Amino acid sequence: MKKFFYGMIVFMMLITSCSSRRGTLSSSKSGSNSKTSSSSTGRPTMAGNDYIAHYKDIAIAEMNKYGIPASIKLAQALLESGNGNSFLAREANNHFGIKCGGVWKGKSVTRPDDNINDCFRVYDNPQQSFRDHSEFLLRPRYSALFKLDKDDYKGWAKGLKAAGYATNPRYPDLLIEMIERYHLDQYDRKETPTQKVMREEVVKEEIVHNVEETPPAVVKTEEIKSPVAMRIHEVKAQETLYSLSKLYNVSVEQIKSLNGLTDEALSLGQLLVISK
Repeated sequence: MKKFFYGMIVFMMLITSCSSRRGTLSSSKSGSNSKTSSSSTGRPTMAGNDYIAHYKDIAIAEMNKYGIPASIKLAQALLESGNGNSFLAREANNHFGIKCGGVWKGKSVTRPDDNINDCFRVYDNPQQSFRDHSEFLLRPRYSALFKLDKDDYKGWAKGLKAAGYATNPRYPDLLIEMIERYHLDQYDRKETPTQKVMREEVVKEEIVHNVEETPPAVVKTEEIKSPVAMRIHEVKAQETLYSLSKLYNVSVEQIKSLNGLTDEALSLGQLLVISK
């Protein structure tokens, strides 16, 4: 009887142990399937495809109005906002780093950039940011770009660099690689010769209006938006902020500050601005 009793105890202990182990494995597996990581604010970081799904319609609307390829607009937004995860994108709806300038009368926020307390525009929604970026480009230094076809993303990528939008010599390649990686050119649309002439007339009027409203003597382009001079890294499997800090010889805090990160959680495919 004692042997039977002891045998039952051992059997029950084995059952309990196996059940506990299955629960542990199940919990671990569930955690590994998570596709997004959350910051300490509780908001998940956004991946590139999610960002595109959220904002492609806005980019298409801007393309139809002014002729800026939707692919170019989305690629620039992805790069400059870090997939929408930067502080400015999250807290100010500012996806392109547009500064206050002397003409801005809306809300603002200060962030370190060229200076320790640079003033950046705060928008009510992302649509305003995308529209303001289009209007930023509607100035004489970028006027040649609007003569290109609105599905010529390669011409636009090279033209932006030539016009002084970016200082990084690889900026056109960076945009083109981004567009082709995410197939962003699927959102571009051809236009008939008549449609192109009509669109160019609209753009010409807008540029003249902007020159009249904000003469160069009052607001320099660099006061509204500094030329893009950023180094971008796409997070790969097993990479951490610490390993990236060693790879690029920058501090973890610098990477966190540039990307508006409040913790060290990273997600696969997340774009990080390493330096500007």
